[in-house]
Amino acid sequence: QICVVFSEELKCWCRAVIKSIMYCTDHYQTECFLVDYAKYIFVNAKDIRLALEAFMQIPYRAKKCRLYRTKPVTLRVDFCEDTAKIVPAKRWDSAAIVYFQNLLK
Repeated sequence: QICVVFSEELKCWCRAVIKSIMYCTDHYQTECFLVDYAKYIFVNAKDIRLALEAFMQIPYRAKKCRLYRTKPVTLRVDFCEDTAKIVPAKRWDSAAIVYFQNLLK
């Protein structure tokens, strides 16, 4: 269910999906996914409201997605043989992450 939460960081009310609820010392805190900003944040339970129907008619600006079966690769340069080839990598490097973020923008 979509609800509305107040984000201290963004200083505004945002549409969100509640992912989990935990009890802290004297209040409940919830982990929420902001559907318009594609971010996870923690908010106090007192900062959660039901969304008005008109507010829910606005299309979401962000969607969760996955890169199914996409594997990280890297460029391996062999200076002795003067060659370069693309090989599988164990993790994504920072250049690939920045490139993908620029594609999304």
